[in-house]
Amino acid sequence: MTHRIVIVGGGAGGLELATRLGKSLGKRKQAEITLVDANLTHIWKPLLHEVAAGSLNSSEDELNYVAQAKWNHFNFQLGRMSGLDREGKQIQLAATLDEEGRELLPARTLGYDTLVIAVGSNTNDFGTLGAAQHCLFLDTRKQAERFHQQLLNHYLRAHAGDVASEKISVAIVGAGATGVELAAELHHAAHELAAYGLDRIQPKDMHITLIEAGPRVLPALPERISVPVHKTLEKLGVKVMTNAAVSEVTEDGLKTKDGEVIKASLKVWAAGIRAPAFLKDIDGLETNRINQLVVRPTLQTTRDDNIFAFGDCAACPQPGSDRNVPPRAQAAHQQASMLAQSLKARLENKALPTYAYKDYGSLVSLSRFSAVGNLMGNLMGSVKLEGWLARMFYVSLYRMHQMALYGFFRTALMMLGSKIGRGTEPRLKLH
Repeated sequence: MTHRIVIVGGGAGGLELATRLGKSLGKRKQAEITLVDANLTHIWKPLLHEVAAGSLNSSEDELNYVAQAKWNHFNFQLGRMSGLDREGKQIQLAATLDEEGRELLPARTLGYDTLVIAVGSNTNDFGTLGAAQHCLFLDTRKQAERFHQQLLNHYLRAHAGDVASEKISVAIVGAGATGVELAAELHHAAHELAAYGLDRIQPKDMHITLIEAGPRVLPALPERISVPVHKTLEKLGVKVMTNAAVSEVTEDGLKTKDGEVIKASLKVWAAGIRAPAFLKDIDGLETNRINQLVVRPTLQTTRDDNIFAFGDCAACPQPGSDRNVPPRAQAAHQQASMLAQSLKARLENKALPTYAYKDYGSLVSLSRFSAVGNLMGNLMGSVKLEGWLARMFYVSLYRMHQMALYGFFRTALMMLGSKIGRGTEPRLKLH
């Protein structure tokens, strides 16, 4: 019987792994590769802040899982994992419903010989009072599009009104990469919307507040990078609040632990992550306080050699450190590359390699205005980048993801098509 490899989660890491295994083991009929995801299409998660601001038309950058499976010799199953039977080597998939609540696919089980869980993470609101009810999140394309629609509704109402000038206030909780990038992208969107004729709300009348519980923005990056980013945001008119922990979110705004009230018509929570709740202690597997599956350096779960986990949903130790591998796209990419080799070795009963995180630096986009970050390597150490050069490196990260999925030549054609179309297509999504 052909070895069955089931990969749950079609994010950047899961889809890259399915594509790599399909091109090798699947094409040669050495294993049956199945990718499971709750959506029909994939979009690179670091792009979601652009979708939210309307700077990116998500339908142009999405990838259809069914087509990708056909091209790369793996199977795709639409579904959301809801349970696990380790003894029977099966996962349970919940029934799939349409937008009206009608059943598209029934609840079912799917057997495996090797299971890889790569379901990513969700935003962690830390149980803050009112956050779940009154904040928007940017974990999925649907959530990003919901934010964009609400933003656009404010502009459309103002455009149809009698008041000469309206105002809009946006509060973003969390000054990590997502919060910082969203703030800059919204500033850009304000200018674009006014240029399109929706000028009842002038760019100066979009008030953006970025709120961070810690002492500085981009806490995961070196201070020499966070300081200039803070200054750039303030130059763009973004109000940056540090050492401001949010204690409550209401319909009208947010309250900090120090008692300060921040009025906001749109509120986004972009602070902290946790793995999906269904993973917590699933069928006896070891998980941590944020629901991540605890894995060994081989990326096998601590209590089951047949189950691997990687990316944001896995707590993977870093050798020589008391910290786990950070939840970053480059880590998921590295782990997917290693697992493609690991699962081949597993079929041949060979020893599995172990994962060691390599930090190649971080880049943060400040919309069309700039980018900043640092690159790290054995030869050059840590090099700070900013401006146009940093922006080019930032774009190259997405191109690397595309090459892993499409190959070099197709990615080159897509880049060429993007440049040709850029002069004629709208820069902002208005629907």
